[in-house]
Amino acid sequence: MLGSEERNKIDRVWDAFWSGGISNPLEVIEQITYLLFMRRLDMNQQREENKARRLHRPIEHAVFTEDQRNLRWSVFSQKDPETMYEIVSEQVFPFLRTMGGAESSYAEQMKDARFTIPTPLLLAKTVDMLSDIDMSNTDVNGDLYEYLLSKLSSSGVNGQFRTPRHIIQLMVAMMAPTPRDTICDPACGTCGFLVASAEYVREHRPEVYSDPLLRERYATDMFHGYDFDRTMLRIGSMNLMLHGIDDPNVHYKDSLSASGDEDEGRYSLILANPPFSGSLDYETTSAKLLRQVKTKKTELLFLAHFLRMLEPGGRAAVIVPEGVLFGSTGAHKKLREALVEEQKLEAVVKLPSGVFRPYAGVSTAILVFTKTDGGGTDDVWFYDVRADGYSLDDKRSPIEANDLPDVLERWTHRRDESERSRARTEQSFCVPKEEIAGQEYDLSLNRYKEIEYEEEEHRSVSEILDDIDSLDSGIAADVAALRELLS
Repeated sequence: MLGSEERNKIDRVWDAFWSGGISNPLEVIEQITYLLFMRRLDMNQQREENKARRLHRPIEHAVFTEDQRNLRWSVFSQKDPETMYEIVSEQVFPFLRTMGGAESSYAEQMKDARFTIPTPLLLAKTVDMLSDIDMSNTDVNGDLYEYLLSKLSSSGVNGQFRTPRHIIQLMVAMMAPTPRDTICDPACGTCGFLVASAEYVREHRPEVYSDPLLRERYATDMFHGYDFDRTMLRIGSMNLMLHGIDDPNVHYKDSLSASGDEDEGRYSLILANPPFSGSLDYETTSAKLLRQVKTKKTELLFLAHFLRMLEPGGRAAVIVPEGVLFGSTGAHKKLREALVEEQKLEAVVKLPSGVFRPYAGVSTAILVFTKTDGGGTDDVWFYDVRADGYSLDDKRSPIEANDLPDVLERWTHRRDESERSRARTEQSFCVPKEEIAGQEYDLSLNRYKEIEYEEEEHRSVSEILDDIDSLDSGIAADVAALRELLS
């Protein structure tokens, strides 16, 4: 999470855009993101130059050539406003549109990128304020995006929700991606799941640096994302490139349309928080998908699509609205039965209803499953997350209570051992497949959770009156009258 000082700086930048005549929140976010991207490119170049000087060898991964020196943030930010405006609009933006290569997916997303800051004065003011933000910590870049996105007053017309970074990081850690995975988020937005997966692999699998083939795969073909919001795709592409993905495979696609059919069996790991609601063009929805589950509910269609996209043995951790767990329609029941009987359903992690505030108070859960096409569900692990480290109101302020480390520890180390013997009154427990089948494949945690009541000692009316009498001698006459009435 950003500190209050950084948030205040972003607020001042935001206010400058609004007072400068740009009032569309998405346009403000996009323009600020371009500028942050320009600054990060220059920081990357400076890091490479320092490394080259230290090792006494040429720069390995140069962003700018010597002829492109004027395009660097550290250079144009020192110019007068008019000169800076001319450089950014006429030189930097054409460079940004093509820097990934003409055939790259980055170039595909950036071809429509427009520089819309209206005046040199607003550009100079914004550049000065952004220069004051400390971006030396790699996490800050993602936090900046999240804070900018939090300024959207609604969740978006297509039902998008911004997934909190700590929830993303939990899901990635639970799935523990490897350099040999092919990872996809079919509703990627700003590519938060893909970036977190890249960070996890870099931190936990050092062979991605030492093996040239794995390093090449990491940079070009390991991460894939689809969305049909071009603004989000542009932000996502820049986000991935800043995290070492040289050619991000991020493309415009409605995953539920017929074009999604081509992804069948392509991926070994899916991490996603798909749209829970929003408009659905039933006519363009994949006929193959509708034969699998006939419904207009996007959350069910996405879940069915994930099963199609996974290769045999592929895994998924996805967020679903709680209604998916207990909905009574035929489509709900059929999909849950398929997860339990035909695939291997491993976990249902219930999240607090305030996780997505301030966007929505919807109750959600994380489903974890493996595609087997032959069953394999044994015991399903349930966990009731009551606190995620932040308050569950619209402010989402940091608090001490946090179950997420316990979720990861139990999932990683105890799921196949002590968790099976835990009582249903505990925060986590296992439920046998046969019991779930007997409940029409209801996956709601409350269906199986037991509540432990403390048995109170039985007390007579006379004993209660004795207590009242001892509390206040001034009502002795009233107590005496009650005793006489009861005798």
